[in-house]
Amino acid sequence: MGIFIPIKLNTMIQKGQLLLKLLFLFVITSSLYGFKNYKVNPLDSTTGLVLPSGFVASIIADTLGPLRHLAISKEGGIYVKLNSLKKGVGILYLTDDNKDGVIDHKVGFGNYPGTGIIIKNNFLYASSNSAVYRYALNEKGQILDTAHPQIVVKGLMDKKRDNSKSLAIDDKDNLYVSIGSYSEVCREEGSGRGIPGCPLLDSVGGIWQFKTNLLEQSYPNSVHYARGLKNVVGMNWNTTTNSLFVTMHGRGAFDDKFPQYYTAQQSDELPAETLFELHSGDDAGWPFIYYDPTLRKNMLAPEYGGNGKKSVKGKYISPTVAFPAHLGPNDLLFYTGTQFPEKYKGGAFIVFHNKSKKFKIGYMVAFVPYKNGKPSGDWEIFADNFAGVDLKDQKESIEHRPMGIAQGPDGSLYVTDDLKGTIYQIKYTGGN
Repeated sequence: MGIFIPIKLNTMIQKGQLLLKLLFLFVITSSLYGFKNYKVNPLDSTTGLVLPSGFVASIIADTLGPLRHLAISKEGGIYVKLNSLKKGVGILYLTDDNKDGVIDHKVGFGNYPGTGIIIKNNFLYASSNSAVYRYALNEKGQILDTAHPQIVVKGLMDKKRDNSKSLAIDDKDNLYVSIGSYSEVCREEGSGRGIPGCPLLDSVGGIWQFKTNLLEQSYPNSVHYARGLKNVVGMNWNTTTNSLFVTMHGRGAFDDKFPQYYTAQQSDELPAETLFELHSGDDAGWPFIYYDPTLRKNMLAPEYGGNGKKSVKGKYISPTVAFPAHLGPNDLLFYTGTQFPEKYKGGAFIVFHNKSKKFKIGYMVAFVPYKNGKPSGDWEIFADNFAGVDLKDQKESIEHRPMGIAQGPDGSLYVTDDLKGTIYQIKYTGGN
């Protein structure tokens, strides 16, 4: 496993001779996170994205508003959620009617903002920050009645902070809803002490399972599927493993209340952002533990008696993959298409909405190769430079911030941006 960083070396053989320009790949061995950073990838001339060779990107829509997750019908229609209402609507339906690669028809509906949106069995499911709605679709993937959705789930906790409700659906009519915690670390007010047992976990900080074919459900009708997950925004049902995968945002500062154990730099580097495979009854351990990517261990949180050295074994699940701290993993997709090369089939694409202060990377789409339902290699940066600025010496505001990802019927990937309301389409066209 390693970090791969390109450097350009210009060598003058002697005065008067030609200047030789050589590009080398300098490999720095690292076992902390296990990622490959392919900065030698070409810059896409149209979008400015950095992509692997053979891939091209295009902007199919722009200035749409604060976009979140998106879902694409088998006919290619795009449904996308907005984080706040724009002209009174929280969902957009977009189509490319003349097939020229640019959205030319837009319809807005839904008087609620939110994040989650998914298509399953001729229904569109969309979430507000406290409920889940569904709309029946016709044979063209269009909603029959946008004005009267059915309420599938209601009454979910919403205290404004980390309140997005991401969605996933399995093949047995089960609907999974993530409910983030409005408290960062479940401390007693005005102190650094953790609340014993953290009673918040009864309604936030986990995944709840409902049925897709029942209406007006709430907490009493649900299965508390998994707990100990501070804030899950990326979520996807993997049909190969027949299990739920989620990405969790890690907690914030350690040094604010525990400077005797943690430095400000450690607060920038801890804890890892994490990818989990979940099964019913799993507990990922928040707020009682965090995952240290250097030690590769679940560590006892300082609010509950930890000091940066006490590990916890056995009681909680460990992540499938760990990423640098504070990257903000906001969406997750397992690739099932045939357009991309073989290495991508069954692998996980993860959208990162923030940046790592340690590695100076972020605002990107990463890829984790999978084989037989398990990670089969280092994770790598797949699509980069959404920010449009040098993150190693940032002096300007970022241009775009990737948020959601979905797979089109042809196997292309679509990525949303919540700063300028852009939707990117990424295709594989071949080549070295």
